[in-house]
Amino acid sequence: MVLMPKRVKYRKHQRGTRRGLSTKGCRISFGEYGLQALENAWLTNTQIEAARVSLTRHLRETGKVWIRVFPDKSVTKKPAETRMGKGKGMPEYWVCVVKRGRILFELEGVHEDVAREALRRAAHKIPFSTKFISRKKH
Repeated sequence: MVLMPKRVKYRKHQRGTRRGLSTKGCRISFGEYGLQALENAWLTNTQIEAARVSLTRHLRETGKVWIRVFPDKSVTKKPAETRMGKGKGMPEYWVCVVKRGRILFELEGVHEDVAREALRRAAHKIPFSTKFISRKKH
């Protein structure tokens, strides 16, 4: 399963900046436990999927998982050994712009130590530092 939008208004995006704090999606809204980003970065569709697979495999049909990020920005790339010019390259993959404080995943219906271990495994698939948070302490 590859995460990508069904339709977009514009196929090619500019890179933009990765500075600042997250203003939306920075509180636990659905579950009891969450994984919060501590850095600004791009999260690709394959990284989100790898984290989701490791989460669901560890939980083994128990609990509920919410994915709070979606890759809606296309990243383009020109072919190797191509001369400069001749326009922007074709979209290669999709990313989600993640800012500090954003909740990436939420869990519910499992014990805290199981949730902590599941989110720790998911965090290994993510290329920036994250932290485990719970609704009780938040």
